[in-house]
Amino acid sequence: MAIYAIGDVQGCYSELCRLLEKIEFDSAHDTLWFCGDLVNRGPESLQTLKFAKSLGDSAVCVLGNHDLHLLALHHGIHKVRDTSHLQQVLDSPERDELMAWLQGLPLLHYDEIHKSLLVHAGIHPGWGLSKAQKFAAEAEAALHGEKAVKYLTNMYGNTPKKWSDDLSGSQRLRLITNIFTRMRYFTAGGSLEFGVAGSPRQNLRNGLTPWFQMEATLREDVRVLFGHWSTLPVGCYGRCFALDGGCVWGGHMVALRIDFEAEDWFFVDSYTRRPVDTAS
Repeated sequence: MAIYAIGDVQGCYSELCRLLEKIEFDSAHDTLWFCGDLVNRGPESLQTLKFAKSLGDSAVCVLGNHDLHLLALHHGIHKVRDTSHLQQVLDSPERDELMAWLQGLPLLHYDEIHKSLLVHAGIHPGWGLSKAQKFAAEAEAALHGEKAVKYLTNMYGNTPKKWSDDLSGSQRLRLITNIFTRMRYFTAGGSLEFGVAGSPRQNLRNGLTPWFQMEATLREDVRVLFGHWSTLPVGCYGRCFALDGGCVWGGHMVALRIDFEAEDWFFVDSYTRRPVDTAS
């Protein structure tokens, strides 16, 4: 049995299928770990959702910021842009079933056997494993419960930017959600910077530090698998593994086999050539 962590799909279902052919994925024996952002900018968000849901226990999925935005659209919190590929999901007769499945997904998945933590954007450097699990559970309880619409309504925004255990209410949930689904950089003063999305090389002189280069509280034997950052070169950064190959922008769809010690990466080229959106 093999376990493959998959980078952001973003509705690029055709490339995902080619990648699964390349790794000879067998849903009867293998498991896929999706790091979030199953949907949005690519042309096949509906097919991607239907496929991921159909895998049942053969897939582990965590939520990304684009998945959460789709849920907000589903609940009428925002309107869909005319050019959005998400309209196909909202027009589908399977909409309610798919959205119920998506809304029930976690923000974080941890596998003790493989000492691997799957998340969309990253783990706050001040959080150990137990804190990360606790805070993810807080946001998940709001999303999965009767106050889901309130949670989705209040999740938008870039403040607060510094974590404190004393945060409460919508501000606490917003920052937890932003850390798990939107985090990239910290400022020299220790605040999160959500307005910058370029690669670390582009930001060498502006005093920003990638979250995975900050001094970490997380146990040293735990590796972190994350996506979200299409301008960050795919690869290993210490014990953090960047999986977003920017397929939707003309890059690659990426898989990393994680059930044995040696790194085993797999790539397929994108069908698409689009200008990179640094606000993604």
